[in-house]
Amino acid sequence: MPKSPYEAFLEQVDEAVPYLKVEPEYVDMIKEPKEVLELTIPLRMDDGSVQMIKAWRSHHNNALGPYKGGVRYHPDVTRDEVVALSAWMTIKCAVIGLPYGGAKGGVRCTPSALSRGELERLSRAYALGISRFMGTDYDIPAPDVNTNPQVMAWFTDTYEKVIGRGEPSAYTGKPVEMGGSLGRSTATSRGGVLYILRETLKEMGLWGKDLTCALQGYGNVGSFAHMFCSELGLKVVGIADVEGGIYNPKGFDYASVKEHVMKRGTVAGFPDAEPISNEDLFALDVDVLIPAALEGVITEANAGKIKAKVVLELANGPTTPEGEAVLTDKGILVVPDVLANAGGVVVSCFEWIQGRTGDYWTEEQVNKKLDERMTQAFHEIWRLKKETDITMRQAAYVRAIGRVVAAMRFRGIWP
Repeated sequence: MPKSPYEAFLEQVDEAVPYLKVEPEYVDMIKEPKEVLELTIPLRMDDGSVQMIKAWRSHHNNALGPYKGGVRYHPDVTRDEVVALSAWMTIKCAVIGLPYGGAKGGVRCTPSALSRGELERLSRAYALGISRFMGTDYDIPAPDVNTNPQVMAWFTDTYEKVIGRGEPSAYTGKPVEMGGSLGRSTATSRGGVLYILRETLKEMGLWGKDLTCALQGYGNVGSFAHMFCSELGLKVVGIADVEGGIYNPKGFDYASVKEHVMKRGTVAGFPDAEPISNEDLFALDVDVLIPAALEGVITEANAGKIKAKVVLELANGPTTPEGEAVLTDKGILVVPDVLANAGGVVVSCFEWIQGRTGDYWTEEQVNKKLDERMTQAFHEIWRLKKETDITMRQAAYVRAIGRVVAAMRFRGIWP
């Protein structure tokens, strides 16, 4: 039976601990969330009926600062998954050097099956439910899978009505018109592809060569990854989403695929392309594979088929520990999610700063600061990987756990 996301996180921690001087009690504390809020939301549907919706908000660790993490809407969301995602956020924020701890939210629903009115009522109910559990200096939620600036606008408006004042830094990923940051919508893909993948290819001696790429997932992150891969000079030859996949060795034009997806809601059926499955996509003979959807898609069962030189994790937890062991044995470099997809939380931090100060930056300023932050973090992790002869993920966890534990030691164990 495959490991759950939380079990995968625990294994990733254990794989880093031998390379750290950490007291066992701090390891035990990092393995557990500090608190988890569970909600049951009664949602009035348009037809007058009421559905009971389960939802969660997990606070994993706040030794480095306020809790930070997105909220996802998905029919398969579980408490275990939300806790794991909050733990990965703790690691991610520490890897990238942000003044945050880790949090995550999840609402078990199918957004595509809800009307706009139902979605708004659900979003406001969730924001009301967690309002006592978050705030600018305590927990700052943001978008994640199936949530977007509109949902953040409903969250923010609800929270501000509850507290009776404006607080633009309580949520990030908001519309620019409500204090959102320029550059936020593309930040995860930009940070992962333009900056982290760029530095990875340079270190591997592949920079400037004709390279091919395959994308698994074509939502906000995957579609912008296509755009930035093209900007880097990579040819995207394979794309898959939940409805199916497409392949063309000549490559796909970003604007054309995006237009098709806007009309059809999927990449499937794109003209002049061979239809393939998600599993077929993993077996393509490409240089770079980018999982950009959900966790647990690369496993022990399919990792052996992967031919890519680099797996760039833009999704959270897309590779199981068993799958990564197979990839490592094959000499495939896995650039872990806690580094590769950190661009989103970096620009969320920038939005938080802008909201607190009232000093809003140009998109050029945001992208320049994002490049500096991501590039510095990459080279810290790469040096540690080379010096210690461990994987990129182990190096990231060593760096992150070291920072978190250092803060925990100063704080002490109290009460």
